[in-house]
Amino acid sequence: MANELTIPLLPCPSIDEIASFYEMLGFEITYRQTRPNPHIAVRREDINLHFFGMDDYDPTQSYSTCLVIVADTSELFEAFATGMRSVHGKLLISGIPRMTRPRLRNDRYTGFTVVDPGGNWIRIHKAAKEPEAQTKLAKAMENAARQADARGDERQGLKILEGALKRATGDEPEFQAVREYRDELVERIKGAEPRPGA
Repeated sequence: MANELTIPLLPCPSIDEIASFYEMLGFEITYRQTRPNPHIAVRREDINLHFFGMDDYDPTQSYSTCLVIVADTSELFEAFATGMRSVHGKLLISGIPRMTRPRLRNDRYTGFTVVDPGGNWIRIHKAAKEPEAQTKLAKAMENAARQADARGDERQGLKILEGALKRATGDEPEFQAVREYRDELVERIKGAEPRPGA
């Protein structure tokens, strides 16, 4: 057999929220059903995602995820970021929904993650592997991305970067990128903390 097509069917509390979110990222709605069961399908070029509504579904407890393999992660990231900035005035990097920036992970693939309003992790990966990391800072950046971006453990990612920066000389090619990623993780952690009185 050849030319098979697999489309994930992911849960969400509201198909209306999902529709608005994915339209912001440049997807089109290809199917919508409210009865007897809420269902929506979205597509952007060859990326197809389907969602089903669940009234009692908690996005913060979601384990739903899927992989999307693309030739160029940076082009898709920029398109998604442009849509997000046009609606929200900024890139959403903490809470639900959010999106991480493309980073090399220690599986040697560059990628980024979109966490949609349903708490679904849409993991966008580049089809081709990147060369091995050569410096301690580059390896630390990969390990931090694995923890913070792929697993959602921002505090562990921050711990890795802080340790690497303490040992750095400051003249490594990755030094500025590691500092920027550290600052982003600090912002993400602050954005995820509950507000007083909430």
